[in-house]
Amino acid sequence: MFARALLILATAAVSTPSAPAQDTHKNSSNISVVSDQPLPNVPGKTTRGFLVEYGPGGSSPAHINPSSAFIYVMVLQGFIRSELDDGPKKISRAGGSFSEFPGDRHGVSAKASTGERARLLGVSVVDADENNLVTNIRP
Repeated sequence: MFARALLILATAAVSTPSAPAQDTHKNSSNISVVSDQPLPNVPGKTTRGFLVEYGPGGSSPAHINPSSAFIYVMVLQGFIRSELDDGPKKISRAGGSFSEFPGDRHGVSAKASTGERARLLGVSVVDADENNLVTNIRP
């Protein structure tokens, strides 16, 4: 069921134009919420889908995920460079996926190729009253 919901979100993310950027980092990413659905069998929790699009030189500033959020990420296009909690830097390509756990520190999130755009779809299970997808960290 989760896989089917993710497929539906991915289809919507590919065909839906993105909203204005929420991130003001230079050469940053465009981030748009594509779904927000309360979980009927888990009171107080919601699934929130978001599309991140990286253009030339695109990256997101270092950030921390909400302490209530489990996030599953699928790379839709291009290559994404990522580093979680001072672990190794990893590159995921279109069709690849990874998970982020509550409170993870995302030190690197960037486009890893010089050519095509990079896009990812994230789906989080988070407290329904959580309004921030991430909290930016100052270096």
